[in-house]
Amino acid sequence: MKVIEDRRVRRTRSALGAALVELVLEKGFHTVTVDQLVERADVGRATFYAHYRDKEDLLVWVVRDLALDRVRVMPAVEQADAGAEGIAELPLLHLFQHAERERPACQVILRGEGDGRALREFTEIIGELAGDVFRSRCRQAGVQPRVPLEVVARAWTGEVVGVLSWWIEGGTGLSAAEVTRHLCDYSAYGRMWASGLSDAPALGSREAAPPPRT
Repeated sequence: MKVIEDRRVRRTRSALGAALVELVLEKGFHTVTVDQLVERADVGRATFYAHYRDKEDLLVWVVRDLALDRVRVMPAVEQADAGAEGIAELPLLHLFQHAERERPACQVILRGEGDGRALREFTEIIGELAGDVFRSRCRQAGVQPRVPLEVVARAWTGEVVGVLSWWIEGGTGLSAAEVTRHLCDYSAYGRMWASGLSDAPALGSREAAPPPRT
């Protein structure tokens, strides 16, 4: 009985989440009403309030559910036998592929709908995940970070969320794999190399530095 109830709750929440995403993309968050949500999801008004305080609460649930969906499969992605470079790249590739599959929800979140609360929640979740990854890698390598890892994680998150916001709207001509490779190159080689202003990749990059000019 418990399993059946859990499935019903999940179906109800998913229906309301999908209704919110659809309506926000059609009308904008501030014009969407609870009455419109329950009608689109085909649930009762009392059912809505049994799960959520208001539509803002529902939007935050959409963010957390999206993040949880990604987290569920991350261990398998990170453990993939892809070598040292692939391990660093695969989680980022998965983030973009996951965003592509969930494009409507990501558009609502990354546009800052709901006074930006959902975007802040999303950014916080990604930042915490990034911090965990950086701390784990430092422990495994037995090294001390030169910059506080909180700064590293937030800087990385800001760059990734910024590119994701731009890319998810479409029209870039870049696939998930291509934009991931560009971000990895940018991260490994540095801004000056990426801009074409420096020939030599940053220290520790995947490319050997070119010989000095004569």
